[in-house]
Amino acid sequence: MKKEKVDTTLKIPERPQKKLSIFRIILVLFILALVIYRVDLKRRTNTEIASIIDFDPWFASYVDVTAIPLYGFEQLGTDKESNVVLSFIVSSESDACSPTWGTYYTLDEAAVSLDMDRRIARLRQQGGEIAVSFGGAKNDEIALGCTDPERLLEAYLSVISRYNIDTIDLDLEGEGLNNLEAGERRAEAIAQLQQQMRTEGGNLAVWLTLPVVPQGLTKEGTDAISIMLDKGVDISGVNVMTMNYGNSKDKNDSMLEASISALREVHRQLGILYTQKDINLSSRTLWRKIGATPMIGQNDFVNEVFTLEDAEGLNEFALDQRIGRISMWSANRDTPCGENYVDVKVVSNSCSGVNAPKYSFTKILSNGFEGEISQNALIQTENDLETVDVIIDDPENSPYQIWQETGAYPRGVKVVWRGNVYEAKWWTKNDLPDNPVLQSWETPWQLIGPVLPGESPVRQATLPEGTYPKWSGTVEYEGGELVLFEGIPFQAKWWNQGQSPAASAANIDSSPWLPLSQKQIMEILAELEN
Repeated sequence: MKKEKVDTTLKIPERPQKKLSIFRIILVLFILALVIYRVDLKRRTNTEIASIIDFDPWFASYVDVTAIPLYGFEQLGTDKESNVVLSFIVSSESDACSPTWGTYYTLDEAAVSLDMDRRIARLRQQGGEIAVSFGGAKNDEIALGCTDPERLLEAYLSVISRYNIDTIDLDLEGEGLNNLEAGERRAEAIAQLQQQMRTEGGNLAVWLTLPVVPQGLTKEGTDAISIMLDKGVDISGVNVMTMNYGNSKDKNDSMLEASISALREVHRQLGILYTQKDINLSSRTLWRKIGATPMIGQNDFVNEVFTLEDAEGLNEFALDQRIGRISMWSANRDTPCGENYVDVKVVSNSCSGVNAPKYSFTKILSNGFEGEISQNALIQTENDLETVDVIIDDPENSPYQIWQETGAYPRGVKVVWRGNVYEAKWWTKNDLPDNPVLQSWETPWQLIGPVLPGESPVRQATLPEGTYPKWSGTVEYEGGELVLFEGIPFQAKWWNQGQSPAASAANIDSSPWLPLSQKQIMEILAELEN
């Protein structure tokens, strides 16, 4: 049967023609100009160097993609806290240069078994962004066993290309952090990759995630940063794991107090590391190159629990300092353990051990962190502190005594030096308060903070000469006797001879001498006046 030809052309009814008013013409021109501006802005932000201060800090929770039960990170796409750091890419157990998810799945296997590619696409479809983390605590970061430079570069590039990412996270722990040869290989590969991507008009943000203690980064941590900088890697930031402090944390300090102490020390250390490479960064820029990642709820040490109150305090501190990034370990764990989980002190991969509603930690820690992960890749580190002004301390506007090279300072004494207040951690003499040492144990001084506008001297109690005898190395002292040493009163804890009070700061428990506190000195002065 011959079919009749049908005209399927869509016919649009003609409408009466209207004349454009002046208002309509202006409106059209405005919209056209806006479109051109947005296109030009997008072009420029993809090619030009951007200031780190131009962008908002970001939040992204870590997601352990191989943990059981499987965590549906793609479902976060509709939430404000939709960005995630997928972890961990590590070496295959059979081939160190082959990247896998947790040794369980190659990238191709993950696409099938975990539906990884589709889930990432779904997250992005809803507005979320991802970064990918290499390393972690349990398995080998690729550079540890992959000694072939070309294959190592290919391994990193295969992950970046597969998931179309511009931000990577290098989680260096254990041997992955301590092995200097692996550190060199890793830095050379990342530097080459970063430069190659920038040459081709792309970008690559590189974050180092490192363990930390309240006293700051360990030597291994500062070495890892230094190696990266030496090889030419433009580090976007250093993300410190504010968790699992163990014996390094004072038993009386909360997790929040320990974490703030750690972050302040990292800020100091990072400034020194960049200065050593002839890059002078302002305090504000240094804070923007720092991230914090607490382990929510129960930590691996039984007595360490990161509470909701700790989360609120850390978020407040991070917002005040404008640190560049907040993450947490992990999104998988941001839910209560439930009645069937017998002992919440035993760390779970799927619950926090804290009685709090689902997503409580996410909502608290992410508050105020509105930035996007991809913005970080647009930033290239440059000097933003041309000259360092040397502050001349004014005794009339300083709350404490100005540090003097000839002065002797027992533990607990505060001094002012170049506009900042420092407190002595042990007895010290001839030690510059701002000596640029990387490890906190190398200096007897703890930075407290800047001298505030309008401050005036706080009276420090001293005892007049002759109140007690001067200490002498030839005299025998019984427990309870008092002496003056460098103008400071000390009390003998037990019989001793020839043991200088100066040594008490090195080991206060084994020293026979104890310096008197300001309160005790004030009481003695009051008695003398009466």
